[in-house]
Amino acid sequence: MNPSPALPLLAMASAALCIAAASGALPPSLAFVFKPLTTLLVIAWAFTRGAEVPVQRRRILIGLWLSLAGDVFLLWPGQGFLSGLVSFLLAHLAYIAAFSVPVRFGAKPVVFAVYGVVAALILSQLWSDVPSALRVPVVGYVVCLACMAAQAAAWWRSAPASPFARRAAIGGALFMASDSLLAINKFASPLPLSALWILSTYWVAQLCIAASLPPRGRAGA
Repeated sequence: MNPSPALPLLAMASAALCIAAASGALPPSLAFVFKPLTTLLVIAWAFTRGAEVPVQRRRILIGLWLSLAGDVFLLWPGQGFLSGLVSFLLAHLAYIAAFSVPVRFGAKPVVFAVYGVVAALILSQLWSDVPSALRVPVVGYVVCLACMAAQAAAWWRSAPASPFARRAAIGGALFMASDSLLAINKFASPLPLSALWILSTYWVAQLCIAASLPPRGRAGA
């Protein structure tokens, strides 16, 4: 029996349990189990896909493994923040490389300009609250995040009929939304139901990125 169709459902169930733990509805210690488990399930699903696009598959899997490292570091949001930031920055570089397989990097300058403006606006609203020691790595991270989302959208603009490109674009946009909410919650003011909004958008983003790989027997576009 092919386990692939069950893996996204298991990932969503694990994500719900992690969100409940992070929100206090379940013992907080359960987040240490379900947070890495959710991303591991996304990795397992991505592993079953993309055989027809091996280079892109390898780069997305690298990005997911780096994301898993970031998830683990951020279980300690104080001392693990910088390590988590670097892990996710590297993950975004891997995703940029993956989304540059079907279309060259920067192929749609207007898309990059739009994401650049959005990123700059968000960063400008938070800048005064970011500690000086974190400003350089935060700027580097925001640039990589915006480029990842823009490159995914550029792939979709180049192949609008491709469901895989569309999923990548949605994943990139949701990743940017999730990290924007995380930054607001950390540096500006606490958000109501922050774990729900931050983690749900994050894992839907990762599932969309995994789904940008074609299933067995279908070529990418």
